[in-house]
Amino acid sequence: MKPLIFALLGLFIMSCSGNAAKKVKQENLAEAEARKDANNNLPVLTFDKKEHDFGVINEGDVVETAFSFTNMGNSDLTILDARGSCGCTVPEYPKNTPIAPGETREIKVKFDSANKPGNQTKTVTLTTNTESGREILRIKTVVTPDPVKEKQRQAARN
Repeated sequence: MKPLIFALLGLFIMSCSGNAAKKVKQENLAEAEARKDANNNLPVLTFDKKEHDFGVINEGDVVETAFSFTNMGNSDLTILDARGSCGCTVPEYPKNTPIAPGETREIKVKFDSANKPGNQTKTVTLTTNTESGREILRIKTVVTPDPVKEKQRQAARN
């Protein structure tokens, strides 16, 4: 009799834990579906390019490029911030301006090559209200040193 009671008790415990596991799994699926629905309503930022190569420029040149982007999402896009990786890289962007779905705008990026001889790679980091919350744009160039400044740099090293 005791083995039968233990067997029934064990079977009851196992069936209860199975129901709890099913309930947790159903809750997890419902949460995932809710996140998916919420993400479908977010803005989606797409660029014509995410990198620009200025090629070879002379030290002291200030060059500029534009990155065109479109909001391909289902709600307004907002760029909260844009920061260059150094003071020589300055973005100009539509700050805190709602950009409707389907709308196209641009971000201008200026690079000042003063005192930046050699290979240069800089970034602009955008903070947005998209799913990822962050986008990175890159610029690169090779800066030909100014001969006078290069002599001054060499003299300072010696």
